[in-house]
Amino acid sequence: MAYIILNKSSFFNNLDIIVKQTKSIDKVALVLKDNAYGHGLLEIATMAKEYGITKVVVSELSEAKIIEELFEYILVLNEIPTKVSKKIRYTINDLESISKFIKGSLVELKVDTGMHRNGIAMSELQSALSKIQENELILEAVFTHHRSADELSSEWFWQNDNFAKVKKELKNLGYNNLRFHSSNSAALFRTVSFSEDIARVGICAYGCMELPEALAVDGFKPVLAVYADRISSRELIKGNAVGYGASYIATKDVVVSNYDFGYGDGFLRECSNNYKTPQDIELVGRISMDNSSFVSNDDRILIFNDAREVAASAKTIGYEVLTSLKEKIKRKIEDL
Repeated sequence: MAYIILNKSSFFNNLDIIVKQTKSIDKVALVLKDNAYGHGLLEIATMAKEYGITKVVVSELSEAKIIEELFEYILVLNEIPTKVSKKIRYTINDLESISKFIKGSLVELKVDTGMHRNGIAMSELQSALSKIQENELILEAVFTHHRSADELSSEWFWQNDNFAKVKKELKNLGYNNLRFHSSNSAALFRTVSFSEDIARVGICAYGCMELPEALAVDGFKPVLAVYADRISSRELIKGNAVGYGASYIATKDVVVSNYDFGYGDGFLRECSNNYKTPQDIELVGRISMDNSSFVSNDDRILIFNDAREVAASAKTIGYEVLTSLKEKIKRKIEDL
């Protein structure tokens, strides 16, 4: 059965680079949402704990509960609390949702500085603060999210200016003990001297950050590699087709084998007839639900060890390649 290898040395290498940029391990909040970007929630959380990470970010409470014993601080991005916790903080994404939070909940207020997705409007700040007080919530932090930090444009700068206005307004109102954070992976490495309280790092920790050449950061290493085992082999003679729709026709006599990794496991179907492995082994025919055909007779092949290469074939981004990997696939940690 297909399996995933997680390279601990590469993961720790990436965390070393991040900590050097934040200047403190205590300022690193590792994003573990969506099964740790497909790497495996518990596997990555365990390694992060070993490294010394104390802060993490998840999407839902169900994720937080799995790793609650490992970390001091967990920020839930997309769920309203059903009970109060000393470790778990919840995000306020909308002004009207504040009344739904349980009294005594630890909360962080998200402000929309230009993303226009989640978060209160900057003009709603004082109204939000009043509602937080009325509902007896414990406000610990205010944060925002960049929409274009990974692009060479002016947008990162004006969003920073907007968040600076939010910080100033809060301090003028007497909120002097709040945490502030805005940096995702790309934004962190656009900052000359990082000074916020937390950086929420995801894709760079997993070694698959993509930035324009002018913003590129050296040294990151992909953490995840996918391997598959051979199910069967057959000899195709010139003119034979393989797979659904006969989309690949052999131009010469060739040995083709099926391997146990298909779109039911997360192999994006867009890669069909349009991908070669790191060992230059050609994928032929349409990717099936449970297997894919390659011009190989090896018992086992490396499907990919850098999600960005698969993403290029599928005309998408590494995030989608990684988060498409199903939880059923066995994940192994190795210190390579």
